[in-house]
Amino acid sequence: MESKDKPIITFHSGILTIGGTVIEVAYKDAHIFFDFGTEFRPELNLPDDNLSTLLENRLVPELKDLYDPRLGYQYQGADEQAYQHTAVFLSHAHLDHSRMINYLDPAVPLYTLKETKAILNTLNRTGDFLIPSPFEEVGFTREMIGLEPHDVIEVGDLSVEIVPVDHDAYGASALLIRTPDQLITYTGDLRLHGHNAEDTLAFCEQAKASDLLMMEGVSISFPEREGTEEDKVLSEEDLIQRFVQLVLANPHRQITFNGYPANVKRFAKIIEQSPRTVVLEANMAALLLEIFDIAVPYYYLENALVIDQLDATLEVAYDTLLVDQERYVWQVVDRFENLQEGSLYIHSDAQPLGDFDPQYAVFLELLAQKNITFVRLACTGHAFPDDLAKIISLIQPKLLVPIHTLHPEKLENPYGERILPDRGSSITL
Repeated sequence: MESKDKPIITFHSGILTIGGTVIEVAYKDAHIFFDFGTEFRPELNLPDDNLSTLLENRLVPELKDLYDPRLGYQYQGADEQAYQHTAVFLSHAHLDHSRMINYLDPAVPLYTLKETKAILNTLNRTGDFLIPSPFEEVGFTREMIGLEPHDVIEVGDLSVEIVPVDHDAYGASALLIRTPDQLITYTGDLRLHGHNAEDTLAFCEQAKASDLLMMEGVSISFPEREGTEEDKVLSEEDLIQRFVQLVLANPHRQITFNGYPANVKRFAKIIEQSPRTVVLEANMAALLLEIFDIAVPYYYLENALVIDQLDATLEVAYDTLLVDQERYVWQVVDRFENLQEGSLYIHSDAQPLGDFDPQYAVFLELLAQKNITFVRLACTGHAFPDDLAKIISLIQPKLLVPIHTLHPEKLENPYGERILPDRGSSITL
């Protein structure tokens, strides 16, 4: 058995894959976990999201004393020591980091930045964002403790500081985990080309000379794509300017768009700079109001849940949007068959996300049948390969562990050692 006086890091999942990161840091009588999502494998076409189904298909890991005991789960691993102190931390709201939080034992505290808490509560308002708890009402989201930037949580002898970083999910964070002798750093997902790049740079300064750096490497996962993107969007600001240009270039045409809802900063910038009045679906409008206190025009689809917080005077009738060609650019989330023939649709990191999702081809065919021009306007939430190297150079870790990537071997550490762990393996510092 490993010494309890040394930190033990176990990589339960999120190794040699993108998403589903669940990592444990244990020290003395305490252990923490991050994150608590699932791998995204739509091609499996699973019959349900029951915990047993997810475990059988390795979309979530076997974990002792962490899942809701009401689920009847029996831990299948080897006997492990008991801990007096347990906590889970979420780095951000993307589903591959948060989707199974309703399966977490209600007795285990769950910490995240307050913006991520607000985003998850709002997006799960109707119970179809997160995996629902079978023991609660529709729309239930388990309790989260919303933190301010740089709040420090003590879990036994572990000290955890939550640090903002820039990502395409607003409210994203990294973790600085301290023992009396060592600094262990988890980047979460981050980049240097977003609206809040200064947050990532400030984090790198705090994390400098980490004893262990667990670093995401999504952008190095697809070497076959390198050099093939002739017109790549280089920053969030670049994306906004291209969006504006598309609107200006189509003055007498229905224009719709959609994006990933957790990227509320992008929505806010589109609203701020669009030449036309932006109208959002009501749930997205509620999220902008919650996060930024921005009241924007909105619409409801038929039979949608009325949101009391929204200003009724800002509602735009859905039928008005369907016939408009000049005044509005509006978010479309469903009923794409109702859009005008020959209209313009801007797909800005919305679902379905890409070719790996079987629904993507179906979606494109639907638009093609109506002669709708499809423009994909995407900007990655992950640091470009050169920026990953820059982040490592700023931190200069003693030990680097690449995670959240298909090709961890492509991430190098000129400043110390590198370990490429297997799923389920542990290292002791």
